[in-house]
Amino acid sequence: MVGTLQRVALGKVWAHEARDFTPWLEQHIEVLNDALNMRLSEPRREQSAGTFSVDLVAEDETGNRVVIENQFGKSDHDHLGKLITYLTAFEAKTGIWIVAEPRPEHVSAVAWLNESQAADFYLVKVEAVRIGNSAAAALFTVIVGPSEEARQVGETKTELAERQLIRRHFWEELLDKARSQTEVHTSISPGYQNWVGASAGKSGLRYSYVIRQRDANVELYIDTGEESQNKAIYDDLISRKDAIEGVFGGALEWYRLDGKQACRIEKTISLGGYRDQEKWSDIQDEMIDAMVRLHAAMAPHIAKLS
Repeated sequence: MVGTLQRVALGKVWAHEARDFTPWLEQHIEVLNDALNMRLSEPRREQSAGTFSVDLVAEDETGNRVVIENQFGKSDHDHLGKLITYLTAFEAKTGIWIVAEPRPEHVSAVAWLNESQAADFYLVKVEAVRIGNSAAAALFTVIVGPSEEARQVGETKTELAERQLIRRHFWEELLDKARSQTEVHTSISPGYQNWVGASAGKSGLRYSYVIRQRDANVELYIDTGEESQNKAIYDDLISRKDAIEGVFGGALEWYRLDGKQACRIEKTISLGGYRDQEKWSDIQDEMIDAMVRLHAAMAPHIAKLS
């Protein structure tokens, strides 16, 4: 015969979270260990953290501190804030938040905290269950916890943020230099993307600086929103290729990009990219020089476009 699992109100098993549940968990930490696949030991109650008092402080199998915050009822911002405060106060490596009803926004918050890699965070749902007339038992369910996938996501986000800051610094320097040599980008502010651009005097045409990890380019980017119009503009300009490259002072790279909406006419700067910080000054000088020449070569022909 197979019994039916029945849920029991937490208050009927532990009348009070702090006075009943927390002492029980201190004495039965192995039940939580089974749910988390951990080996927590030496749990101690009501450890002081400034003006606060953490429910339980334990140690993991490597001797690092683990803080445990218990909450009957729905998860709330107050308890999440306390958990983070306790982690810093005790210099803990792991935070475990045990709640009766985890709210979706807190599931997302704990997942985000795990991406940060500052510590390992667990959001655990606690229930009381029994089968038939048996004694009630605690049932712990991990709602969200640390994972290799979360760490990889966190590393990727950190790398992206670092990349954006480096690019912004590069654009700040380049645009500051460029103002004394050309007015094309004087009204443009540095951003975090891998390009900065300004109007070429006709709707849909843009003079852009582009920076990548190991190289860069300057370009005339053509995208009016209509593929046929973009191709017509490109065809008009390439018919004047010899005159344009004569003023530019060298060959350009022409990309009609058939099958795609936009077109590009560019000059690659192979000296380096934003990862070559020791070369930034020379890269920026070469990019600005190429932009000045590209503008001089293209502007008269763009002005004639219908």
